[in-house]
Amino acid sequence: MKHKQFILATDLDGTFLGGSEDDRATLYRFIEERRADVGLVFVTGRDPRFIEQLCADGSVPYSIPWPDYVVGDVGTTIAELAGATREVRPLPALEAEIAELWNDNGARIRALLDQAAGLTLQDTPFRHRVSYHFDPQTYDGAAERIVRHHGFDALISADRFFDVLPPGVSKGPSLRRLLKHLGVADDRVLVAGDTLNDLSLFETGLRGVAVANSEPALIARLDGHRNAYRAGKPGAAGITEAIRHFEFLSKAGETV
Repeated sequence: MKHKQFILATDLDGTFLGGSEDDRATLYRFIEERRADVGLVFVTGRDPRFIEQLCADGSVPYSIPWPDYVVGDVGTTIAELAGATREVRPLPALEAEIAELWNDNGARIRALLDQAAGLTLQDTPFRHRVSYHFDPQTYDGAAERIVRHHGFDALISADRFFDVLPPGVSKGPSLRRLLKHLGVADDRVLVAGDTLNDLSLFETGLRGVAVANSEPALIARLDGHRNAYRAGKPGAAGITEAIRHFEFLSKAGETV
């Protein structure tokens, strides 16, 4: 990866998977035709099995590129693609600190938030996090106070999701850990997102794009972040717009 000219580290829902079918096909084709020079990292709240099923799905009219690496589960999973079957396989050496901070507290968190207003447990395999569907109409704020009192981080995004994470762990720091491990230079990386759980990606200082359909709360928090480009187009088209804006691959004479 460190020898690739450009690395896209992107959220999935609403970002890489967002926009029109034609816009997605254009971006995906651009990536697939240049895999020798372009690296792809999915930085998502989704779990490894979802990503495997997404990329293996042959029912869509265009091919969704397989990533080279995955920062999944809202930053609590750091994984590579391994084997002929392209299994999303966690990297224990990069996850060791995350696992230690979490300390198998999933059952404890679920018990603490069992009756919490506005939260419904997600049907997802949890490793080093617990995630809920979030209802802003019935939420009373108690869950955040409980989580933080017990030493964990609470993250609300898109007015739909409530994630309980190990302290200090999120997408941005985990991506930073992966890029350091891979020896990737900052000037080759573009991060992309659309909700508050992507804010930490922009806080890394890496150049980034908030696509046009981004959550207003994310846009508000990006005020003053000079590294953050606000795209005029949604989803995949916004990523393509940012690649042009930052002139990634321009030294190699590439355009998108």
